[in-house]
Amino acid sequence: MRAVRVVLTGGTGFVGSAVLRELLRLREAGGELGERQDISVLAVGRRRPDGLDPVRDAWVRADLARPASLDGVCAGASALLHFGGILSPDADVCRMVNVEGTAALMGEAARAGIGRIAHLSTAAVYGRGPHRLRHVDEVAPAPVSVASASRWTAERHALGAGAAVLRPGLVLGPGDRWVVPALAEVAGRVPALWDGGGHRHSLVTVDDLARLAVGTVLGERPVPGGIYHAHHPEPSTTKEIVDSLADLGALPRLTRRLPWRECLDALHASHGTVSERQFALLALEHTYESDDIWERTGLSPGPPPHLRLARTGL
Repeated sequence: MRAVRVVLTGGTGFVGSAVLRELLRLREAGGELGERQDISVLAVGRRRPDGLDPVRDAWVRADLARPASLDGVCAGASALLHFGGILSPDADVCRMVNVEGTAALMGEAARAGIGRIAHLSTAAVYGRGPHRLRHVDEVAPAPVSVASASRWTAERHALGAGAAVLRPGLVLGPGDRWVVPALAEVAGRVPALWDGGGHRHSLVTVDDLARLAVGTVLGERPVPGGIYHAHHPEPSTTKEIVDSLADLGALPRLTRRLPWRECLDALHASHGTVSERQFALLALEHTYESDDIWERTGLSPGPPPHLRLARTGL
């Protein structure tokens, strides 16, 4: 059995905590990714994540906003999963955490000679849609928020260290504080199938995103550094998503169909926190080809996420 030391940032966050669960699950399961690996986790962050084994795992108190606190964190490690970061409207905060923190961490990985790195980004770097099933090199990033702009800049530091940069679309699952709450809000403000409900969306459950991330750095076949779309290869339509959420009682049942212009009029006539840009992200076509990462990791995507909501939870 090969000993594998994995450095993980963001282990207390929405996606990072799912990555930690997947690492611990794999340790118990044995050789699912090929050669049996004795996985130990070094969690790096301001808070200790739940679930660490006090004998086999470790936690280093560090802060991406304080690059000096990252000194030496990658020493002796075999892989790095960088899932820490911040979503903030403050450009200086995003720069310190997402850009400078990533640059410092990737410098540590380079000094330690780590050859397998996965870095979490987002499809939001593409900016305003709609987008339709395009490859990474066919869509020029044009982020519209300071958080997305900082994450795009951070990608360059990760790529410079040889990382596989993962850009997921909408992420669903336990701990989600954005997608389902936003859908619920706009379903109340615009109680209809938006623009007919036929637009498609690239989705991924948080557990599948964690599987992809871990498979990227611990799979038998090395995944080359580069940018990868990281979501289910089969898009889900707006109607399929809202119907599945209605089955769970998270959304009202939407049956009336409204053209997009009337949807925007209804949104502007109501009060809430979801903006027109965010509404468009949730309601209009946003799909990105993602076969590459599944093929390179050798993992199976399983059924589309909207069919698994009842099992994966909200």
